[in-house]
Amino acid sequence: MSTTNVFFKSFDQLDSIQLYKILQLRCAVFMLEQNCLYNDFDDKDQASLHLWMEDDQQNILAYGRILPPGVSYDGYSSIGRIVSSQKYRKEGWGRQICGLCIEKTHLLYPDFPVKISAQSYLLKFYESFGFEAIGSEYLEDDIPHQAMVKKRLQI
Repeated sequence: MSTTNVFFKSFDQLDSIQLYKILQLRCAVFMLEQNCLYNDFDDKDQASLHLWMEDDQQNILAYGRILPPGVSYDGYSSIGRIVSSQKYRKEGWGRQICGLCIEKTHLLYPDFPVKISAQSYLLKFYESFGFEAIGSEYLEDDIPHQAMVKKRLQI
């Protein structure tokens, strides 16, 4: 039976192999799988905290980043780049990493609600964590998105 390891690091604590694997996963899913050409290097990673899960062979199962208040939205903390490896999808790793990111965000920034930019097809997924849609749907990198806010810890 394999074990799952959870890692939580600031950008400066990531070693080159960890950063490479994280960026490789994000590129594989957000750019190649979703066929969306965009610049994933948004200068927010340096200010973010990075949370991911690996199996005992050091394969990344799922990843997410936590953005302190003011990095993406004034007056809000945020989570983003929630992703699970296609190879391990349908095993619940995306749900687990999202829950861990939310929990850690509330612990680190308890006085700030969490705001995200969710791909519209994932609204029900994020609603299951207590996020509520705000405003109108919009296009981000030619993919429909919806702003969502979570005001309290509910996972």
